[in-house]
Parts: sequence; C-alpha cells; structure tokens
Amino acid sequence: MRVAVYYNNNDVRIEQTPVPEIDAGELLVKVMASGICGSDVMEWYRIKKAPIVLGHEIAGEIVETGKDVKKYKKGDRVFVSHHVPCNTCRYCINGYHTACDTLHKTNYFPGGFSEFLRVPEINVDRGVYVLTDDISYDEGTFIEPLACVLRGQRLSALKPGQTVMVIGSGISGLLHIEAARALGAGRIFATDISEYRLREAERHGAYAAIHAKKNVVERLLQLNDNRPADLVIVCAGSLSASAEAIKCVDRGGTVLFFAVPEPEVMVPVPMNSLWRNEIKLMTSYGAGPSDIETAISIIRNRRVNLNEMITHKLPFEEIGKGFRLVADAKESIKVIIEPHNK
Repeated sequence: MRVAVYYNNNDVRIEQTPVPEIDAGELLVKVMASGICGSDVMEWYRIKKAPIVLGHEIAGEIVETGKDVKKYKKGDRVFVSHHVPCNTCRYCINGYHTACDTLHKTNYFPGGFSEFLRVPEINVDRGVYVLTDDISYDEGTFIEPLACVLRGQRLSALKPGQTVMVIGSGISGLLHIEAARALGAGRIFATDISEYRLREAERHGAYAAIHAKKNVVERLLQLNDNRPADLVIVCAGSLSASAEAIKCVDRGGTVLFFAVPEPEVMVPVPMNSLWRNEIKLMTSYGAGPSDIETAISIIRNRRVNLNEMITHKLPFEEIGKGFRLVADAKESIKVIIEPHNK
C-alpha cells in the first residue's frame, strides 16, 4: 500500500509498505478521508520524529476484523481516535483524560496518511465510532479537531451571552467561532493577519474580524461597548498572539491557550495585574471521550457549518501540495487527502 512519509513541510514522499496484518482484537480500516491538521505542519514539533507517517483526522471503512472483534463488522463506516485513555488512572477519573499516560502512548499504525491502517485492540475497545449515514467521510475528518475545540470551551466554562475573542482564524479558530456560536456565546470577535481568513471568520459567525496589525484592544473596546472579552481563545502560536490575548481579556475573564509558542519561547505574564483582576490563564490539549461524542452529536444535528470550511480535496499523489497549502496558511482552511481517489 502507499503511505505518505513526512520528512519536513516541503518533503512528503509517497512510499510503499506492506498492508498491516491484524491480530485477533484488531481492525483494518481503509482510509477514505484524512485531514491535514495545523499541528502536522509544526516543523519544530514534527521534524524530530521524522521520517514518520502522520495523520490523525481520519474517516474510513472497516475492511477486515480480527476474530475476537464482535462490536464492529466489515463495511462499517468509522471515525477512529488515534489516542485513547486508560479510563482508570487518577487523571481520567478526574476528567483529565488528555493527561493520561496511556493516551499519550497509543496510536494507530502507520498513521492517517496511508491507504490502510491497523487499529490496535485498545483503540478498538474505546476509540472507534461508527458513522451514521448522515455524516460523510469529509465531515468525519472534523470530529477530532472539533472535539478538541469543544473540550477547550468546556474547560473554560463558556456561558451563553459571553463575549468571545478568538486570536487566529485558521481552521481551529474558525471551529472555535462556530462552536461558540452554537453554544450560545454573545458577540464573537476574531483576529488574524490574513484578509482572507478575516473574511472567513465573519462568514462563520464572527461579529467582527480585526486585523492583527491594527490596535486590536482599541477596536475591541469600540465594538463591544467599551468592554474587553470574557473569554479569549488563543489559536495562533506566535508570542505576539499570546501577549495580545492577555490585553484583550476582561476582569474576571479567562484566556484559553489552545495554541502555544515553541517550547523555547517564554511568554511574559503580568502576574500582578492578573492577580488583582482575577484573570484566569488556562490551557487545553486534545480531546477526551465525552468531547468526541459531543462533536459527533453536534455534527449530526448540523449545529456547525463544516463543509464550507473545506477548501481543498486532494488525491494521495498531491499530499505534498496539501502540506504546503496548510503550512503557507494563505487561501486554504480545511485540506482533506483522499487516499483512494484517483
């Protein structure tokens, strides 16, 4: 079978490898659609593991089941979660599934940018979700990123009517806008350095989109009755985005770091000001089981507009182009690879 092996953002090679053999408790899934995530093109994060087959936003069809698998059958259309928790450690028990050691170690093989993948027994047990007929393979590639977004908004305790500011309007930022709107947020503001993405932010529900090179705080106050935002969500990894977020949050508000700078970059924190104004800084990583279930429900109920985010659907041979589109971050949002589409 063919796999796409990542060496760097400008070097993704189509290579041949045997179709994985499965054990008694495993599944073989034919990958029908696989989204390129923004994290897939974070070279500082990915290149140290290269060469590697990436891809974790997949939807596909079960083509083989191990003899001990009873819950699923050949022909089932599925979303498969690449990371799964143990559900028994103290982190899982307390709701922090994404801090679980098991979650950080599990994955399917060889990765989502392949024609077929082997789903290990632990993932079969707690990470396979059958897609109903009203969810397409394309929409299935949104389940994981939407679940991550929903987890962040759940942990940040977003309340109906609150003002939300999204810093960075790429795919994760747009999903945050859509999710916040679906969950009853009040005015939603967005920033970016790209005019294209600013237009997309407004198209997906932002009350106003502000160019990041302008005085964002001043413009936010003008548009929001002289009030900062109750919740600021950082969806860009630059230091300037982190600094801007802290300036945009209201007293008693929350800054959610959904994206962070590179490890060696230190973000200055005005601790005294945060302390006096009871401002909360928090992070969110990945998605837990309940977040995935919520994401599937929201997609089924058409509460978020996903299909209009899809800007490119490419055959396997053009995956290098897909990576460049996502890395360049110009006029692309959701890029989907179709391994079996000629």
